Amino acid sequence: MSAPTSIANLSFLTPGNYPDEDPAAGLEDTLRLFEFGERLGFDGAWIRQRHLEHGVGSAAVFLAAAGQRTRRIQLGTAVIPIGYESPFRLAEDLAMADVLSGGRLQPGFSAGTPPHAELIGDLVFDGDWRGYDLSYGRIERLIDNLRGDYLGEPDTVIHSPGNTQRPRLQPHAPGLVDRLWYGGGSTRSMRWAGAHGLNLLTGNIVFGEHSDDFTTAQQGLIAEYRRRVDPARPARVAVGRVIVPFDSADRTTRERYRRYAAGRYERTRAPQGERRILFAPDLVGTAEQILDRLRADPVLAGTTELRLELPYEFHRGDYEQILHDTVEYIAPELGWQPSTELV
Repeated sequence: MSAPTSIANLSFLTPGNYPDEDPAAGLEDTLRLFEFGERLGFDGAWIRQRHLEHGVGSAAVFLAAAGQRTRRIQLGTAVIPIGYESPFRLAEDLAMADVLSGGRLQPGFSAGTPPHAELIGDLVFDGDWRGYDLSYGRIERLIDNLRGDYLGEPDTVIHSPGNTQRPRLQPHAPGLVDRLWYGGGSTRSMRWAGAHGLNLLTGNIVFGEHSDDFTTAQQGLIAEYRRRVDPARPARVAVGRVIVPFDSADRTTRERYRRYAAGRYERTRAPQGERRILFAPDLVGTAEQILDRLRADPVLAGTTELRLELPYEFHRGDYEQILHDTVEYIAPELGWQPSTELV
Protein backbone atom coordinates (compact mmCIF):
# COMPACT_ATOMS: atom_id res chain seq x y z
CA MET A 1 0.00 0.00 0.00
CA SER A 2 1.41 3.37 -0.96
CA ALA A 3 2.13 5.86 1.82
CA PRO A 4 1.45 9.58 1.35
CA THR A 5 4.71 11.42 0.85
CA SER A 6 5.19 15.18 0.84
CA ILE A 7 8.76 16.42 0.48
CA ALA A 8 9.31 20.08 1.32
CA ASN A 9 13.11 20.05 1.53
CA LEU A 10 15.30 18.32 -1.07
CA SER A 11 19.07 18.07 -0.77
CA PHE A 12 21.93 15.93 -2.01
CA LEU A 13 25.04 14.47 -0.41
CA THR A 14 28.17 14.01 -2.51
CA PRO A 15 31.48 12.31 -1.65
CA GLY A 16 33.74 15.06 -3.06
CA ASN A 17 36.03 12.67 -4.93
CA TYR A 18 39.21 13.74 -6.70
CA PRO A 19 42.08 11.95 -8.49
CA ASP A 20 45.29 11.51 -6.53
CA GLU A 21 47.32 13.31 -9.17
CA ASP A 22 44.96 16.32 -9.48
CA PRO A 23 42.93 17.05 -6.34
CA ALA A 24 42.21 20.63 -7.45
CA ALA A 25 40.27 19.40 -10.49
CA GLY A 26 38.10 17.06 -8.44
CA LEU A 27 37.37 19.65 -5.77
CA GLU A 28 36.47 22.16 -8.47
CA ASP A 29 34.05 19.61 -9.93
CA THR A 30 32.37 19.31 -6.54
CA LEU A 31 32.11 23.08 -6.15
CA ARG A 32 30.53 23.25 -9.59
CA LEU A 33 28.11 20.50 -8.56
CA PHE A 34 27.02 22.68 -5.62
CA GLU A 35 26.45 25.55 -8.05
CA PHE A 36 24.54 23.24 -10.40
CA GLY A 37 22.34 21.98 -7.58
CA GLU A 38 21.51 25.52 -6.56
CA ARG A 39 20.48 26.43 -10.11
CA LEU A 40 18.19 23.38 -10.20
CA GLY A 41 16.47 24.62 -7.03
CA PHE A 42 17.81 22.10 -4.49
CA ASP A 43 17.39 23.27 -0.91
CA GLY A 44 20.64 21.78 0.36
CA ALA A 45 24.05 20.52 -0.79
CA TRP A 46 26.03 18.32 1.59
CA ILE A 47 29.61 17.06 1.57
CA ARG A 48 31.11 14.03 3.29
CA GLN A 49 34.18 14.55 5.49
CA ARG A 50 36.74 11.78 4.88
CA HIS A 51 40.27 11.31 6.18
CA LEU A 52 43.14 9.60 4.30
CA GLU A 53 40.88 9.22 1.26
CA HIS A 54 40.53 11.12 -2.00
CA GLY A 55 37.84 13.31 -0.50
CA VAL A 56 37.25 16.38 1.66
CA GLY A 57 39.36 16.18 4.82
CA SER A 58 38.08 19.51 6.17
CA ALA A 59 34.40 20.13 5.61
CA ALA A 60 34.59 23.61 7.15
CA VAL A 61 37.25 24.71 4.65
CA PHE A 62 35.33 23.27 1.70
CA LEU A 63 32.02 24.79 2.76
CA ALA A 64 33.66 28.18 3.22
CA ALA A 65 34.65 27.97 -0.44
CA ALA A 66 31.19 26.70 -1.45
CA GLY A 67 29.63 29.61 0.39
CA GLN A 68 31.46 32.01 -1.92
CA ARG A 69 30.28 30.16 -5.03
CA THR A 70 26.59 29.98 -4.06
CA ARG A 71 24.01 32.39 -2.69
CA ARG A 72 20.99 30.51 -1.41
CA ILE A 73 21.50 26.77 -0.98
CA GLN A 74 22.02 25.31 2.51
CA LEU A 75 25.54 23.94 2.98
CA GLY A 76 25.87 20.77 5.03
CA THR A 77 28.42 18.22 6.11
CA ALA A 78 27.49 14.60 6.77
CA VAL A 79 29.32 13.94 8.88
CA ILE A 80 32.32 15.31 10.77
CA PRO A 81 33.78 12.58 13.04
CA ILE A 82 34.10 14.58 16.25
CA GLY A 83 36.82 12.31 17.63
CA TYR A 84 39.54 14.03 15.58
CA GLU A 85 38.38 17.56 16.32
CA SER A 86 39.09 20.18 18.96
CA PRO A 87 35.65 21.35 20.14
CA PHE A 88 36.86 24.95 20.33
CA ARG A 89 38.90 25.13 17.12
CA LEU A 90 36.24 23.36 15.07
CA ALA A 91 33.62 25.74 16.48
CA GLU A 92 35.78 28.66 15.31
CA ASP A 93 36.10 27.21 11.81
CA LEU A 94 32.39 26.45 11.49
CA ALA A 95 31.40 29.87 12.81
CA MET A 96 33.72 31.55 10.31
CA ALA A 97 32.33 29.51 7.41
CA ASP A 98 28.77 30.20 8.55
CA VAL A 99 29.27 33.96 8.71
CA LEU A 100 30.94 33.96 5.29
CA SER A 101 27.99 32.04 3.82
CA GLY A 102 25.37 34.34 5.28
CA GLY A 103 24.15 31.83 7.85
CA ARG A 104 23.64 28.79 5.60
CA LEU A 105 25.76 26.09 7.30
CA GLN A 106 24.18 22.81 8.42
CA PRO A 107 27.00 20.94 10.21
CA GLY A 108 26.49 17.25 10.95
CA PHE A 109 28.52 15.11 13.34
CA SER A 110 29.21 11.58 14.49
CA ALA A 111 30.79 10.37 17.72
CA GLY A 112 32.86 7.37 18.75
CA THR A 113 36.24 6.15 17.60
CA PRO A 114 36.69 7.72 14.15
CA PRO A 115 37.78 5.84 11.01
CA HIS A 116 41.49 5.01 10.60
CA ALA A 117 42.25 5.83 14.26
CA GLU A 118 45.04 3.27 14.48
CA LEU A 119 46.81 5.04 11.60
CA ILE A 120 46.35 8.71 12.45
CA GLY A 121 45.29 8.88 16.09
CA ASP A 122 48.88 9.51 17.20
CA LEU A 123 49.21 12.25 14.56
CA VAL A 124 46.09 14.07 15.74
CA PHE A 125 46.58 13.94 19.50
CA ASP A 126 49.43 14.64 21.89
CA GLY A 127 49.75 11.58 24.09
CA ASP A 128 47.84 8.30 23.97
CA TRP A 129 44.57 9.04 22.17
CA ARG A 130 43.03 5.80 23.45
CA GLY A 131 42.35 7.52 26.76
CA TYR A 132 40.68 10.58 25.21
CA ASP A 133 36.95 11.23 25.29
CA LEU A 134 35.86 10.49 21.72
CA SER A 135 32.15 10.28 22.48
CA TYR A 136 29.20 12.66 22.66
CA GLY A 137 30.98 14.82 25.24
CA ARG A 138 33.11 16.41 22.52
CA ILE A 139 29.99 17.46 20.62
CA GLU A 140 28.46 18.87 23.81
CA ARG A 141 31.56 21.01 24.33
CA LEU A 142 31.44 22.20 20.71
CA ILE A 143 27.78 23.19 21.20
CA ASP A 144 28.70 25.14 24.33
CA ASN A 145 31.39 26.99 22.40
CA LEU A 146 29.01 27.88 19.58
CA ARG A 147 26.57 29.45 22.02
CA GLY A 148 29.02 32.33 22.25
CA ASP A 149 28.99 32.79 26.02
CA TYR A 150 31.61 35.18 27.32
CA LEU A 151 34.73 33.67 28.89
CA GLY A 152 36.20 34.56 32.25
CA GLU A 153 34.61 36.78 34.86
CA PRO A 154 32.12 39.57 34.07
CA ASP A 155 34.94 42.11 34.16
CA THR A 156 37.37 40.02 32.04
CA VAL A 157 38.48 41.82 28.89
CA ILE A 158 41.13 41.30 26.24
CA HIS A 159 43.05 44.00 24.42
CA SER A 160 44.01 44.17 20.78
CA PRO A 161 45.16 47.14 18.69
CA GLY A 162 42.35 49.68 18.71
CA ASN A 163 39.94 47.47 20.62
CA THR A 164 38.99 46.27 24.11
CA GLN A 165 36.34 43.57 24.36
CA ARG A 166 34.91 40.78 26.44
CA PRO A 167 36.29 37.46 25.17
CA ARG A 168 34.19 34.81 23.44
CA LEU A 169 34.51 32.61 20.39
CA GLN A 170 34.79 34.74 17.29
CA PRO A 171 33.16 35.32 14.97
CA HIS A 172 29.89 34.88 16.79
CA ALA A 173 27.39 33.13 14.49
CA PRO A 174 23.90 33.50 15.98
CA GLY A 175 21.62 30.66 14.97
CA LEU A 176 24.33 28.18 14.01
CA VAL A 177 23.86 26.24 17.23
CA ASP A 178 20.26 25.54 16.15
CA ARG A 179 21.39 24.15 12.77
CA LEU A 180 23.48 21.24 14.06
CA TRP A 181 22.77 17.65 13.02
CA TYR A 182 23.70 14.20 14.23
CA GLY A 183 24.14 11.20 11.93
CA GLY A 184 22.76 8.35 13.97
CA GLY A 185 22.03 4.68 13.36
CA SER A 186 21.62 3.21 16.86
CA THR A 187 19.10 3.56 19.69
CA ARG A 188 21.70 5.18 21.94
CA SER A 189 22.59 7.80 19.33
CA MET A 190 18.91 8.61 18.70
CA ARG A 191 18.27 9.14 22.38
CA TRP A 192 21.30 11.39 22.76
CA ALA A 193 20.60 13.48 19.64
CA GLY A 194 16.98 14.02 20.58
CA ALA A 195 17.72 14.90 24.20
CA HIS A 196 20.41 17.40 23.16
CA GLY A 197 18.34 19.14 20.52
CA LEU A 198 20.28 18.21 17.39
CA ASN A 199 18.50 17.62 14.11
CA LEU A 200 18.65 14.05 12.80
CA LEU A 201 20.35 12.62 9.72
CA THR A 202 19.39 9.02 9.01
CA GLY A 203 20.43 7.39 5.77
CA ASN A 204 20.63 4.02 4.07
CA ILE A 205 22.56 2.37 6.93
CA VAL A 206 21.23 1.57 10.43
CA PHE A 207 21.95 -1.02 13.12
CA GLY A 208 19.50 -3.90 13.43
CA GLU A 209 19.28 -3.92 17.22
CA HIS A 210 15.63 -5.00 17.35
CA SER A 211 14.80 -6.12 13.82
CA ASP A 212 16.29 -7.74 10.73
CA ASP A 213 14.17 -5.48 8.51
CA PHE A 214 15.72 -2.15 7.51
CA THR A 215 12.46 -0.20 7.34
CA THR A 216 11.21 -1.48 10.68
CA ALA A 217 14.54 -0.69 12.33
CA GLN A 218 14.73 2.83 10.89
CA GLN A 219 11.15 3.65 11.82
CA GLY A 220 11.84 2.54 15.38
CA LEU A 221 14.97 4.67 15.60
CA ILE A 222 13.22 7.80 14.35
CA ALA A 223 10.38 7.22 16.83
CA GLU A 224 12.94 6.89 19.63
CA TYR A 225 14.54 10.17 18.56
CA ARG A 226 11.22 12.03 18.47
CA ARG A 227 10.31 10.78 21.94
CA ARG A 228 13.41 12.54 23.30
CA VAL A 229 13.05 15.88 21.48
CA ASP A 230 11.79 18.91 23.39
CA PRO A 231 8.24 19.52 22.07
CA ALA A 232 8.89 23.26 22.22
CA ARG A 233 11.67 22.94 19.64
CA PRO A 234 10.77 21.76 16.13
CA ALA A 235 13.18 18.98 15.14
CA ARG A 236 14.24 18.32 11.57
CA VAL A 237 14.58 14.74 10.37
CA ALA A 238 16.26 14.21 6.98
CA VAL A 239 16.08 10.75 5.43
CA GLY A 240 18.81 9.73 3.00
CA ARG A 241 18.42 7.30 0.12
CA VAL A 242 20.72 6.30 -2.76
CA ILE A 243 18.61 7.42 -5.73
CA VAL A 244 19.89 6.95 -9.29
CA PRO A 245 17.31 7.72 -11.99
CA PHE A 246 18.51 7.12 -15.53
CA ASP A 247 15.75 8.56 -17.69
CA SER A 248 18.05 10.97 -19.54
CA ALA A 249 21.12 8.69 -19.45
CA ASP A 250 22.39 6.84 -22.52
CA ARG A 251 22.27 3.05 -22.80
CA THR A 252 25.86 2.51 -21.67
CA THR A 253 25.36 4.65 -18.59
CA ARG A 254 22.12 2.86 -17.71
CA GLU A 255 23.89 -0.48 -17.80
CA ARG A 256 26.68 0.87 -15.60
CA TYR A 257 24.13 2.09 -13.07
CA ARG A 258 22.40 -1.31 -13.09
CA ARG A 259 25.71 -3.10 -12.48
CA TYR A 260 26.44 -0.73 -9.61
CA ALA A 261 23.14 -1.56 -7.90
CA ALA A 262 23.47 -5.30 -8.56
CA GLY A 263 26.91 -5.33 -6.95
CA ARG A 264 25.49 -3.89 -3.74
CA TYR A 265 22.24 -5.84 -3.52
CA GLU A 266 23.48 -8.88 -1.59
CA ARG A 267 24.34 -6.79 1.47
CA THR A 268 20.68 -5.72 1.81
CA ARG A 269 19.40 -9.28 2.29
CA ALA A 270 20.49 -9.80 5.91
CA PRO A 271 22.24 -8.03 8.81
CA GLN A 272 25.98 -7.66 8.25
CA GLY A 273 28.73 -8.26 10.83
CA GLU A 274 28.74 -8.31 14.60
CA ARG A 275 26.95 -4.97 14.84
CA ARG A 276 24.14 -6.22 12.58
CA ILE A 277 24.36 -3.43 10.02
CA LEU A 278 21.30 -3.11 7.81
CA PHE A 279 21.46 -1.54 4.35
CA ALA A 280 18.58 -0.09 2.35
CA PRO A 281 18.43 -1.20 -1.30
CA ASP A 282 19.62 1.38 -3.83
CA LEU A 283 16.89 2.98 -5.94
CA VAL A 284 18.13 2.64 -9.51
CA GLY A 285 15.86 2.75 -12.55
CA THR A 286 13.38 4.95 -14.32
CA ALA A 287 11.72 7.81 -12.48
CA GLU A 288 8.45 5.87 -12.52
CA GLN A 289 10.08 2.83 -10.92
CA ILE A 290 11.80 4.95 -8.28
CA LEU A 291 8.61 6.87 -7.50
CA ASP A 292 6.75 3.62 -6.87
CA ARG A 293 9.35 2.62 -4.31
CA LEU A 294 9.55 6.04 -2.65
CA ARG A 295 5.78 6.26 -2.31
CA ALA A 296 5.76 2.81 -0.70
CA ASP A 297 8.48 3.77 1.80
CA PRO A 298 6.81 4.32 5.20
CA VAL A 299 9.90 6.05 6.55
CA LEU A 300 9.57 8.83 3.98
CA ALA A 301 5.90 9.19 4.84
CA GLY A 302 6.99 10.38 8.27
CA THR A 303 9.30 13.19 7.19
CA THR A 304 9.34 16.14 4.83
CA GLU A 305 13.08 16.10 4.07
CA LEU A 306 14.77 13.85 1.51
CA ARG A 307 18.51 13.70 0.89
CA LEU A 308 19.93 12.04 -2.23
CA GLU A 309 23.09 10.11 -1.33
CA LEU A 310 25.19 10.14 -4.47
CA PRO A 311 27.37 7.07 -5.09
CA TYR A 312 31.11 7.27 -4.46
CA GLU A 313 32.04 5.67 -7.76
CA PHE A 314 30.49 8.15 -10.17
CA HIS A 315 31.70 11.38 -11.77
CA ARG A 316 30.42 14.93 -12.08
CA GLY A 317 28.58 14.29 -15.36
CA ASP A 318 26.77 11.34 -13.77
CA TYR A 319 25.90 13.39 -10.69
CA GLU A 320 24.51 16.23 -12.78
CA GLN A 321 22.35 13.83 -14.77
CA ILE A 322 21.05 12.22 -11.56
CA LEU A 323 20.25 15.59 -9.97
CA HIS A 324 18.57 16.82 -13.14
CA ASP A 325 16.37 13.74 -13.50
CA THR A 326 15.42 13.87 -9.81
CA VAL A 327 14.28 17.49 -10.07
CA GLU A 328 12.63 17.01 -13.45
CA TYR A 329 10.81 13.71 -13.00
CA ILE A 330 10.75 12.60 -9.34
CA ALA A 331 10.71 15.34 -6.69
CA PRO A 332 7.69 17.28 -8.06
CA GLU A 333 5.64 14.08 -7.92
CA LEU A 334 6.44 13.91 -4.19
CA GLY A 335 5.13 17.42 -3.56
CA TRP A 336 8.45 19.24 -3.72
CA GLN A 337 8.78 22.59 -5.44
CA PRO A 338 12.12 24.20 -6.35
CA SER A 339 13.06 27.48 -4.76
CA THR A 340 11.89 30.48 -6.75
CA GLU A 341 14.56 32.71 -5.21
CA LEU A 342 16.92 34.03 -7.87
CA VAL A 343 20.56 32.93 -7.72
